[in-house]
Amino acid sequence: MAMITLTIDKQKVAVKEGTTILEAAKQLGINIPTLCYLKEINVIGACRICMVEVQGARTFVAACVAPVAEGMVVRTNTAAVVKARKLVLELILSDHPMECLTCVRNQNCELQRLAEAFGLTEIRFQGATTDYPVDDSSPAIVRDPRKCVLCRRCVSVCAEVQTVRAITAQERGFKTLIAPAFNQGLSEVACVNCGQCALVCPTGAIHEKDDIDKVWAALADPKKHVVVQTAPAVRVTVGEALGMAPGSIVTGKMVAGLRHLGFDKVFDTDFTADLTILEEGNELLQRVNGGGTLPMITSCSPGWIKFIEHFYPDLLPHLSTCKSPQQMFGALAKTYYAQKAGVDPADVFCVSIMPCTAKKFECERPEMNSSGYQDVDVVLTSRELARMFKRVGINLAALPVEEYDAPLGISTGAGEIFGATGGVMEAALRTVYEVVTGKTLDNLDFEMVRGLDGVKEATVPVGDLNVKVAVANGLGNARKLMDAIKAGTADYHFIEIMCCPGGCIGGGGSPIPTNTEIRNKRIAATYVEDKNMPLRKSHENPAVQALYAEFLEKPLGHKSHELLHTKYTPRGQYPEQ
Repeated sequence: MAMITLTIDKQKVAVKEGTTILEAAKQLGINIPTLCYLKEINVIGACRICMVEVQGARTFVAACVAPVAEGMVVRTNTAAVVKARKLVLELILSDHPMECLTCVRNQNCELQRLAEAFGLTEIRFQGATTDYPVDDSSPAIVRDPRKCVLCRRCVSVCAEVQTVRAITAQERGFKTLIAPAFNQGLSEVACVNCGQCALVCPTGAIHEKDDIDKVWAALADPKKHVVVQTAPAVRVTVGEALGMAPGSIVTGKMVAGLRHLGFDKVFDTDFTADLTILEEGNELLQRVNGGGTLPMITSCSPGWIKFIEHFYPDLLPHLSTCKSPQQMFGALAKTYYAQKAGVDPADVFCVSIMPCTAKKFECERPEMNSSGYQDVDVVLTSRELARMFKRVGINLAALPVEEYDAPLGISTGAGEIFGATGGVMEAALRTVYEVVTGKTLDNLDFEMVRGLDGVKEATVPVGDLNVKVAVANGLGNARKLMDAIKAGTADYHFIEIMCCPGGCIGGGGSPIPTNTEIRNKRIAATYVEDKNMPLRKSHENPAVQALYAEFLEKPLGHKSHELLHTKYTPRGQYPEQ
């Protein structure tokens, strides 16, 4: 590719043809401010915060969309450029509610940071403001149009990455609104609750529904026996929300922090991730040997489940009937655990800490009550847990390392890697191989299914059968595999689909920012955790073995089907008229 030489702020730089001024400036260490820009996803030049002077141009140009040209001379920080950017910022803020102190994004808001950087102390423009109502119809996500800056990042992620297209721009000019069609509530449309929109929103216009007060109330109720489970990805993400470096592993300190909050028992979703592998692995073998529907597709990700219910309901028989590890845990907490602990299951209050907003929707599904109660009472995201820690002054870094409680806190490295894309597949292969062959795997690392590639494929010899598998990273890539199944060209045995890019480590409830670099650091930390575990195969988990011996009897048995398996709901793409 041809190289282009240009000058930016009196510095020469050579870049590839097609590079934008914004990216060229970064190579020189020059930071041009942006608001709407989202690398490779939202490159539309809508906000104009990134304006620069280009010699010979009649007007300022948006650096995020303007390609470089040979001999171009760019100035990024002249008095006129700074004045124009500040003017644009003032106009945006003139239609923005000044609720920073009470906003969920206070001190982590890109608009707030820009206002500080430009030294804004007053807004010169007064006049009409938009006053659209807050949409809190979804159990997972809240949409507050008053705080929207019309950057369209959420629209791009929803359409281009997840291919859901639940939200788009409505109206024109001053009345422009980012919302579902006809300004319906998120609960009324084919939103899958993945929260990727909230993850890229620069302000508090879209955020997770806050359920912290429900947990405080349960912790304060002396009649409640409050247990908590933490998802695999949380231990490598929640530290970021408390000022630690991306990929920091805080497992034992997080356990100590949860005990400080007052939970009666601190358990691990990795336990039921291991259990999921036993159930799902046996289900796969049953389908392969018994002529069941293939390829079988994982069912751990609730955003993915809602996606297939809306967009490919005819393919629902391909889903594993296993509940997600979160919901398996809830069912066992109010049956097996309550029985062992001598606690009335009516008094058990089950809290989940998840990297995921869709889990909030999942726990409220009417079929998730096989314990006789709502299996999981409340789901908090990683961000909400960080806010709880902050509220009571917990310094996570200074806490001692503590262990999870038994028996639902005992897990393996296979359960831990559920948090990264490809992890469920790898965990399943570790177990299925040994169950089928009776041999010990020499190498537990199936690196061919790891990483952020869109669709990964592999063929793994398991005894006399060559098991062909695929892993889809995010819903846009899931759609490709679903279309291949419909076309009859997907000759796989097993498919893993995770709703969010990168898997759960990039879930919609993760710390902000979450980008490719940060996702990779979290994934690397996940595999470090796996390597450090004394047991790395789900079927070797002694607590899971005891669960079958004492309670469930066997994988796919009668009680397992009652508590650990479920059915799915075909849904339309459009609300019923």
